[in-house]
Amino acid sequence: MVMQPKIEVKRAGERFITETGWLQGRHSFSFNNHYDPFNTHHGLLLVNNDDIIEPRTGFDTHPHRDMEIVTWVLEGELEHKDTLGNRDIIYPGLAQRMSAGRGIWHSEKNPSAEQRTRLVQMWVLPDTESIDPGYEQLDIASALAKGGLVPIASGRNEHAAIRIRQQGAVLWGGKLRPGEAVAVPDSAYAHLYVAGGEAALEGAGLLGEGDAARLTAAGSPMLTAGPQGAEVLIWETARLPRTRG
Repeated sequence: MVMQPKIEVKRAGERFITETGWLQGRHSFSFNNHYDPFNTHHGLLLVNNDDIIEPRTGFDTHPHRDMEIVTWVLEGELEHKDTLGNRDIIYPGLAQRMSAGRGIWHSEKNPSAEQRTRLVQMWVLPDTESIDPGYEQLDIASALAKGGLVPIASGRNEHAAIRIRQQGAVLWGGKLRPGEAVAVPDSAYAHLYVAGGEAALEGAGLLGEGDAARLTAAGSPMLTAGPQGAEVLIWETARLPRTRG
């Protein structure tokens, strides 16, 4: 099937919202009680949640299965614990991946008594179901500081910070300096999320914090950071398997 080139902009104010006493969650796709049959994924990316967690609160222990989960902290710290025995503090610049596989339980808490934690959590499908669960993390702050796009997680790039068990997906991150321009990776599906600042996308215009662009067979348009710079997260993925929609 030949795909028609398309760039669809999704503004921050269009996202699903979850607000509790301790969580402010912004969901790019259907999530939990928020469901729209026409907004369930883009390529292999099923979840792109931008969460703010209040001090000394967070997600209690809960299960996951058959999902590659990448967490990227933007502000503050996040304490991770899981049934594999991992217990770590995730901070800005530290790439973290959890492979749920045949089943894993974990908790995510803001350990600070004063500072809120802001993070983006992203889920993609694995290549194979019921694999052994796993965990990996690595500090890539020095690579990000050099500019350009840096592979945060990949199923095929040996130089990526962390490995995901999905050959059809790569997550790129960039802390772009004012006016810095990069090319969006050319793929069947690309999801560009502006986590901070603003940037102009060729063919789509200006994107502010919380805005996203969903590219379908759109080639490799240029992305140029605004006067304050921009922090961006870009997934390039293959198509979601037909059996999953």
